[in-house]
Amino acid sequence: MIKAKIYIPTKNSMQSGLGKADKWVIKFETENAGVNPLMGWETSSNTYSELNLEFSTKELAADYAKKNKIDFEIIEPQKRKTVKKSYADNFLK
Repeated sequence: MIKAKIYIPTKNSMQSGLGKADKWVIKFETENAGVNPLMGWETSSNTYSELNLEFSTKELAADYAKKNKIDFEIIEPQKRKTVKKSYADNFLK
């Protein structure tokens, strides 16, 4: 059975905004990974690991996985902590 993870991809460290952070992705796990004898690269006979499917909601992604008999794991996003700061706080302590 095909295994997959459903999650919201994180932004890289150079991005600070929250725009376009609402897409849920199904990413398939690599199965039967091995080493290519000619080049020495990691290889797999399963090409699902190269495929990422995007959905607008977690429920749509889970429904797609259930409909296509994909064993999946949902990874919930961590809540972002925001600390409100004031410029004046630099001089009050």
